[in-house]
Amino acid sequence: MDRDLSEDDSVVDLSFEAESPLAPPAELLERLPSYDWLFQRGGQQIRFPPLEAPGRPLEQRCWSSFLEHRVPLVTEEVAREALLSFVSSKCCYGSTAAGDLIIQELKQQTLCRYRLETFSESRISEWTFQPFTNQSVDGPQRGTSPRLWDIKVQVPPMFQEDTRKFQVPHSSLVKECHKCHGRGRYKCSGCHGAGMVRCPSCSGAKRKAKQSRRCQMCSGSGRRRCSTCSGRGSKTCATCKGEKRLLHFIQLVIMWKNSLFEFVSEHRLNCPRELLAKAKGQSLFKDEDTAVYPIVDFPLREISLASQRGIAEHSAALSPRARVLQQRQTIELIPVTEVHYWYRGQTYVYYIYGTDHRVHVVDYPDRYCFGCTII
Repeated sequence: MDRDLSEDDSVVDLSFEAESPLAPPAELLERLPSYDWLFQRGGQQIRFPPLEAPGRPLEQRCWSSFLEHRVPLVTEEVAREALLSFVSSKCCYGSTAAGDLIIQELKQQTLCRYRLETFSESRISEWTFQPFTNQSVDGPQRGTSPRLWDIKVQVPPMFQEDTRKFQVPHSSLVKECHKCHGRGRYKCSGCHGAGMVRCPSCSGAKRKAKQSRRCQMCSGSGRRRCSTCSGRGSKTCATCKGEKRLLHFIQLVIMWKNSLFEFVSEHRLNCPRELLAKAKGQSLFKDEDTAVYPIVDFPLREISLASQRGIAEHSAALSPRARVLQQRQTIELIPVTEVHYWYRGQTYVYYIYGTDHRVHVVDYPDRYCFGCTII
């Protein structure tokens, strides 16, 4: 006989509700004086302290001494070796063209790449919970919860992103589970508490269609044990894990982010800008402080403008929601060489970029297939 738990007061009927943990209604939780705003704005709040004092302005610099640094020029021998190395890394590129080509012209240009990194910290607080297993409860009776930015934590190394979660002191509350109403179990949604379900093989007919013998899967009963609850008719509450009560507390979520702004000076070469943004360069200038000032006197005006734009963009994006811990701006020299070569009556082009001589091929003549991506 099928078991019916619909009248069992120890099991609540949640057949049509989600079985994943859900946040409780705000009215079930007591107000904490330091965190009343959690109940007023959807249970989550971002808090940030006053802006830090900016660092000191950059002194006037003699950029001519910086610009005296020059990246070594690419010779024909270096250009050929770079292409051969690139071709050998590609399964469908032949080395014949790279070995027999005739280099006609080397157009060399040194670009400037400006980068601004802003390392910031933001803090979010939110109510969360976990099953209560009679652990110690650090509640309001032990004192007032500290404000979010008064909680001291270990900051990760500068410019390394991380996210950590902490329990706010004196914010814990113990309540009965709002999902199962303190019962620890709820009616199975698969069998609606009966423990048995219709046999999927004979659809409850006890015999398969056009067969006289009884169904072997259900032994002729037309019913099988529910696989969802293993025939028990109920399942352990997924929210409280059967503990019947929950420990609610305010959780502090701290996120350290490294925002990046990049700019590569204008050039007349047909080398993709995204490659130049990732290229290895030679350091020309580095400035790091809690807040950096825009570069205003660099010989290339576009670099100065990029510095001003990057700092303004980061300030506008971060100041309403985060605290800036450190900024770093750099200028690097990126060498780019456009190589024109002749092979079997036609002229082709490839590019060598970065101090590590990376190669970008526009149209290599010695290819065996056309499904590869050229980088």
